[in-house]
Amino acid sequence: MDGETVLVIGSALLDVRGTSDHMITSGKHQLGHINNHVSGVARNIAENLARLEVETVLLSAVADDDIGQHLLTQSTRSGVDCSHVLRVHGARNACTLTIKNTAGTTLATVDDYSIMEYLDSDYLIEHESLFRDASLIVMDTTLTEDALETLVELATRYKVRICADPTSPLLAGKLCKYIPNLYLIVPNASETVSLCSLDEPATDRESATKIARQLVSMGADIAVVTLGDIGLAYADPSGGGYIRAVQTEVIDPTGAGDALSGAIIFGILNDVPVDEALRLGVTAASLTLASEETVLPELSQELLYDELSV
Repeated sequence: MDGETVLVIGSALLDVRGTSDHMITSGKHQLGHINNHVSGVARNIAENLARLEVETVLLSAVADDDIGQHLLTQSTRSGVDCSHVLRVHGARNACTLTIKNTAGTTLATVDDYSIMEYLDSDYLIEHESLFRDASLIVMDTTLTEDALETLVELATRYKVRICADPTSPLLAGKLCKYIPNLYLIVPNASETVSLCSLDEPATDRESATKIARQLVSMGADIAVVTLGDIGLAYADPSGGGYIRAVQTEVIDPTGAGDALSGAIIFGILNDVPVDEALRLGVTAASLTLASEETVLPELSQELLYDELSV
C-alpha cells in the first residue's frame, strides 16, 4: 500500500427502528418496540475495516451533544480514528428512522442528513494531508455536491483510488458524473437505476452482470451490483462474473451491505484477486445478516477466512 491509512468520508448516524406489535393504523398510537444502533454507511464501513485490522480514519460530522459523543465513542472503541470528526454545536445528528409492521416489512424510512452540510469543501481542504497519506479513499453519497467535487479533486491530486457506496436510490445519482473517477462502486439493484439511467433495476444474474459491465464501460475499474439473497454480479476491464449469496438465517439485514463493501476493500488493500475479494465480502455480509448488530462485533480476519464462502 502506498499510504498508511484508509480515509473514509461520509455519515455517522443514529439508526432508530420501531416495530409495531399489531397491524399499523394510520394516525393511531401503536404499541411495539423501538431500538437504536450506531450506524451510517461510511461509519459502518470504517468500523468493518478497523475490525479487520486496517488503519482507518473517519471524516464525518456529529452534533456536539450526548448522542454525537455516543456515535464517536462507539466508533473509537472499534478502532476507528475519529479524532478529525467535526463536532457541530446546535446541529441535529444524522439519523435514520424506520417503521416496520408485525411481519418485519418496512413501511417507511425517513433520513436526516442535514448535518452533512457542515462537512464542506473547506473542511476537506483543511484535512488535505489525510488525502495525501491515504492508501485508499472510501465515500458515501451523503456528502454535498461541493464536498464530492472537492473530494474527487484531492484524490486525483494525490493519485489515491476512490471506492464509493451509492448509499440509497435517492442519493445514488450524485455519483453519475464521477463514475470515471471510481476504482470501485458497489450499488444495489435499486441504486443502479439512477446511476445508469435505467427504466428498471436488475432482477437476476444476467441483468445485474449487464449493468456491472455498463458501469465499467462508463469508467469504473470494478463494479459490483448486489441482488440481496440472490448474490452479486461484478465486472472489471478483464471480464466479470457472479457469486451466489451465502444462505443464512437473517436476524437483521441492516449493515450487511456495508460489511460487504468493507471486506471487499480489505481484499483490494491486500492485493487479492477480485473474485476472492468479493467472496470475502459475501462472507462478511452473511455473518452480519445473522447478527442483531449493524457491524458484527466479533468480525476479524481469522473469522472472515474461517467462514470464507467458496
